[in-house]
Order: sequence, then C-alpha cells, then structure tokens
Amino acid sequence: MTDSAVLDPHPGITQLEIDQRVVDLYDEYCHGQIDRREFLRRAAAVTAGGLVMAQALMPRYAAAQTVSFTDPRIRAQYVNYPSPGGNSGQMRGYLVQPSGKGPFPVVLVIHENRGLNPYIEDVARRAALDGFLALAPDGLFPAGGYPGNDDDGRTLQGKLDQGRLRTDMLNSATFLKAHAASSGRLGVTGFCWGGGTTNWLATQMGDAMHAGVPYYGAAAETAAVPKIRAPILAHYAENDENINRLRPAFEQAKKAAGVTFESHVYPGTQHAFHNNSTPRYNEAAAKLSWERTAAFFRKHLA
Repeated sequence: MTDSAVLDPHPGITQLEIDQRVVDLYDEYCHGQIDRREFLRRAAAVTAGGLVMAQALMPRYAAAQTVSFTDPRIRAQYVNYPSPGGNSGQMRGYLVQPSGKGPFPVVLVIHENRGLNPYIEDVARRAALDGFLALAPDGLFPAGGYPGNDDDGRTLQGKLDQGRLRTDMLNSATFLKAHAASSGRLGVTGFCWGGGTTNWLATQMGDAMHAGVPYYGAAAETAAVPKIRAPILAHYAENDENINRLRPAFEQAKKAAGVTFESHVYPGTQHAFHNNSTPRYNEAAAKLSWERTAAFFRKHLA
C-alpha cells in the first residue's frame, strides 16, 4: 500500500458495525448466487438496519484509489494482444510500467468475477510502484469490456465460456512474459476468481511461471497439483468458509507433490479483505499481505 492510501472509503459505517448475516448475504451476491434485488431484500429482512448495511457494502471505487493513473512514477496504458483459443481471439489489458528502462520482472494481476474494475487497475499500479511490469487483463473484453459497474460485469463474466476465459488469462501471462520490457521472470497474483485462476495457471505453466500469490482463491484440482513448479504464497480470510474448506486437501496435495508454499490466514477478516473499496476491507491485513506479496515476488522473480 502507498502513503496516499485511503484508509476508510466508507466513513459512515465500518465492518464491525455490519451484521455477519448481511456480510454472508453479500458474499452470495458477489458470487452470483443471488441478484442485487434479492440481496437487498434479504438484508433488510434479516436485521434492523440491514438495508443500510447492505448498501454500505457496495464498492466506492473513486474513494478507494491509492495510486493515481497519472502518477509520474509509472506509465500506464491499455494494450491489445492476440489470444488464440480464447473467447474472441483477442484480449485487452491494463499495462503499467515502472519508471526506468527495465527490463522488469513481470506480474499478472487477475481480477475477480466481474472484470477489470478500478480496484484491480489500482492494484496493477501498486505493483508497478513496487518495481514490477504489471498487466491486468480484462476477461470481459470479448463481451465489450468491463461495463462500468460490478453487477453487469458479474453477469457478463458468468455468460462467457469459462474454459476459454481461462485460456485468455493464460495467453495474457504468455504475452506479458514475452514483453520487450520483461526480464522473463513471471509472477501471478489474483483475487477471488483471480486467486483460483492463479492456482490454475500454476498447474498449466509449469516452469514458465516463477511465483504465484492467490488471494482467497479456490484450490487447483488435486490431480493437477504435481504439475505446479512455482512457489506459492496463499492469503486466506479467517471468515471465508467456501474457500477455506478447500484448503486442507490442497495443502496436503502440495506437500505430497513437493511444491514450495506458504499460507497465511488473517484473523478477523472476511473474503475480499484486500479490496479497499468496501467495508470488508481490513487495513492491517491488506497492508501486511501486500508487503508479503511484494517481498515474495522480489525473492522469486529477481
């Protein structure tokens, strides 16, 4: 995180003031199990003030920006590149280069289940400030791109061919690694759906991927774990049953396969604790996890 980070994008209400039942409903909503109308209706019914709590959980991207897109220490641009076998054969991503000539170690930043929203673009800028050439692909590009709001983005992503969407992420990693400013050392990080995709990419890329940092990501298929060659640093929220129930078997499989890995569970946190656009954000956990992430990439991408 940077010194300019906005620590409280929701000054009127904090995570501790939101009923856990409303947070659980929000998790269902974020993962497409219920729509926005049903989320608000059920939140209002579950507790007094539930509707206010539900509305407070909606992202405030403008208030949560930590690195300006015009920051002189970086150079950001949107780039198009081929994606054979993907949803349209072409992809678009947000490429952020640190100041200097390079070459730079590279980090692919994979979005959640709603496309390339402003939070993920901000994460790419943070990675660039830490010295990495970062690419945040927009999986929704074949469907017209991130539509400007998460509701429509979630719907669009759900309608895409999911296998081809993963291929688009694989092609994005290959494009970034081969970039003229790349050192050839590739790291991958991702959040929620992007965390699961980070684990999947590790099974697909073998020695071509040099470090992976999934944030609260679904486990890779057990049978594919022996294909992982990259060291893995996994971040988990304490209150995240759907993801955490997959963790023991995944870690057992990594141990059996001789995969180098470490895992951290952040006490008192919810799924998406790193996302500083909603009250699920936990400042201490987000800062510590990102410090660990940057140090891990520096170690393995040097």
